[in-house]
Amino acid sequence: MENTLIAFQNVWKTYQMGEVQVNALKNVSVKLGRGEFAAIIGPSGSGKSTMMNLVGCLDIPSKGKTLLQESDLAALRGRTIGFVFQQYNLIPGMTALENVLLPLEIQEMDDRIAEKKAKELLNLVGLSDKMQNKPSQLSGGQQQRVSIARALACDPEIILADEPTGALDSITGQEVISILYRLWKEKNKTVVMVTHDLHLAQYARRHIQLKDGEMVRDSPNKEQISPET
Repeated sequence: MENTLIAFQNVWKTYQMGEVQVNALKNVSVKLGRGEFAAIIGPSGSGKSTMMNLVGCLDIPSKGKTLLQESDLAALRGRTIGFVFQQYNLIPGMTALENVLLPLEIQEMDDRIAEKKAKELLNLVGLSDKMQNKPSQLSGGQQQRVSIARALACDPEIILADEPTGALDSITGQEVISILYRLWKEKNKTVVMVTHDLHLAQYARRHIQLKDGEMVRDSPNKEQISPET
C-alpha cells in the first residue's frame, strides 16, 4: 500500500496473567494508509483496545513488528497521533481552552499562536461559547468535543478514537461521529476508530474485524453512510 502510515507485521501481544499466558493479539498483519477511515470492530475481549494501543505506540508487540515502533515514541505521539478516549481524560481544574492549549505548551509553541489555534479548534467543534468552562460545567458531548479539539492541537496525521461515543446518548454520539467524519472527509485526516457498535462502524470506509485476538476480516465497507444520510 502506498503512503502507509501504520503497518503490523505478524504482530502478537501476550500478557502474563498469573501462571497463564493470554494472547490478546495473534499474528496480525495489516496496513493502513493516509486518508483512511477504518473501524476496528469485534466483541469485548476480541483484542480491539490492544490493537489500538499498539497503533498509538502506547504499547509494543510481544512478537512481530509495527511500522511506528522504530520512531521516537514520545515525539511521535505528540505530533503524529491525536487520541480521543471514551472517558475524555480532560484535566478537571482547567478550562476547555486550557485543556486544548496543553499539548501546544508541551510542544513549546509561542503563547499567542497557541491561543489563537486553540480557539480556532474549539470553534471548529462548536464550542466557541464554552472556552472558559471547566469540564464539570460541560455536558458529556461537550467534553468529548473538547477532547477532539485537544487531539487536533498538534495537527496530527492520525486520529485514534477508542469507543468515542461509548459514554454518550445516541443524539450526542451522532454529533461526535459527525465531527470525526468531517475531519476525514474535509481535512483528509486518517481516522482509526475502535467500536463494538456496528451502526457507528458504518460511517467508516473500511472494517477490520477481530475475534479472540485474530483478524477475521479486513474489507472495504461498501455500505458506508455519512452523517447527512
